[in-house]
Amino acid sequence: MGPDTVADLSEYVEGFLAEDDSLTSARARGVKLGCAPVSPATGAALRFLATVLQAKAVVEVGTGTGVSGLSLLRGMAPDGVLTSIDVDPENQAYAKRTFSDAGVAPGRTRLIMGRALDVLPRLTDGGYDLLFADAAKLEYPAYAEQGVRLLRPGGVLAFDNVGGLADPNRKDPEAAALREVARAVREDDQLVPLLLPLGGCLLVAAKTA
Repeated sequence: MGPDTVADLSEYVEGFLAEDDSLTSARARGVKLGCAPVSPATGAALRFLATVLQAKAVVEVGTGTGVSGLSLLRGMAPDGVLTSIDVDPENQAYAKRTFSDAGVAPGRTRLIMGRALDVLPRLTDGGYDLLFADAAKLEYPAYAEQGVRLLRPGGVLAFDNVGGLADPNRKDPEAAALREVARAVREDDQLVPLLLPLGGCLLVAAKTA
């Protein structure tokens, strides 16, 4: 498969499912704020995972303007609750608007402002179906460690924008953190990992027990 074919396939995958006005508006706000949202295909994958898991409790690290959160909510059970963590109050204000405009009931979201590594340790062991991270890549290894504790058996970890793994020449701390989280999920006997070439590359791992 040549480079042009790969590029065409990637473009086709990203455009396979059209986004509605709520998502496109949230995406535009994210781009304007410099808060890059997940790609359309990544959002579709998150919705798919939440649907397959019949998720009732999801924790998200990196609220952004609500693109990933809305994707997750649309796959979750009707009474499911999304806990979303972000350090930026402006992001969360925009995310609230995204959820409201999309008709999401206020009781289905719990937005927490703060550092994820301060918040995650306070959450319930085994109380979550899915943990999705798309912020502070240097902390991805710590999120993985917390996620194994937080997930129920059969739950899923998901880390966005791990594409830096593909560049062996990168020696920066962020690339080192990505390699560390990839190694951690590969070597953990409790996890079944998979790398998906969607958006900036999505690393997922299912907890077996």
